[in-house]
Amino acid sequence: MSEQTSVPLGAAVGNTPGGPVTAPPGLTDSTVEAGLEVKVRSQWDYARRRFLRHRLAMIGLVGLIILFGAGIFANFIAPYSFEQIDLNNVLHAPTLSGHHYFGTDEIGRDEFSRVIYGIRTSLEVGVLVAVLSTFIGLVIGAVAGYFGGWLDNLLMRITDLVLTLPFLAILAAASALLGAGDWKRITLILALLFWVGTARVVRGIFLSLREKEYVEAAKAAGGGDIRIMFRHILPNTLGPVVVSATLAVATAILIEAALAFLGLGIKPPTPSLGVLVQSGQTNPQQWWLTIFPGLTIVLVVLCVNFVGDGLRDALDPTQRRVRA
Repeated sequence: MSEQTSVPLGAAVGNTPGGPVTAPPGLTDSTVEAGLEVKVRSQWDYARRRFLRHRLAMIGLVGLIILFGAGIFANFIAPYSFEQIDLNNVLHAPTLSGHHYFGTDEIGRDEFSRVIYGIRTSLEVGVLVAVLSTFIGLVIGAVAGYFGGWLDNLLMRITDLVLTLPFLAILAAASALLGAGDWKRITLILALLFWVGTARVVRGIFLSLREKEYVEAAKAAGGGDIRIMFRHILPNTLGPVVVSATLAVATAILIEAALAFLGLGIKPPTPSLGVLVQSGQTNPQQWWLTIFPGLTIVLVVLCVNFVGDGLRDALDPTQRRVRA
């Protein structure tokens, strides 16, 4: 009576007295054709797939690509220069059949071209503020959370001090001392005030993760503090950090608009969305001078927040399903 060997789906299962037993070639081929083979995916692959299934995030991403593209290639897209004056079309109302889709201002400058150039300036401010403030907050929060002790107390007291400062008063004083008008100075001032939220979030995560088993194993294997902080712990903080960075982009654009509205931000003739909203207040009856740059600010902030929500859900390893 012959023995029948059971072979699971796959290939080799071991050795028998007659030699190694393997699955029949036809069985393996049929398994692959049926799509039953195991595909190994990395955590980044899962994050990418979750992000692509997030509908609002994809809408926001498409919107940001369009807005970023319009700002970057403003020299080619804008029909006029933002400084070009046309005294024959002063305060011309918007029209789709003419040459001024968003109308003109009090000296005949094309509002559509100025909005496109303003998108470039505002996005430069928002993105650079987010990058600089996230880097500062990430380093300070990681050092405070990982080492703890007196260093943690010192860094967190500095963070609390910055949090208690009156925001607009500090911005006004810094603008007066450093000189308002240049978008680079405005970016530096905002970055030096925006890092505190990221630092507190990163510190809390590092405090909880530094006691995990894989961190202890890395220490036992001889890993240095810098390697453990930025190679083993930091990847687990990417979700909250990315959300904080995207919110910083939107907040920086809004704060820049508020400073320009108060006369403390970027000065004309450099166009920014905030400057355009502020300049439109001089002619309240010409609604297009305020409505179009204001709606553009709203659109940019919404797209940034949608992308931030999608990245948060995609980078969260505990997230099992897409919520939007």
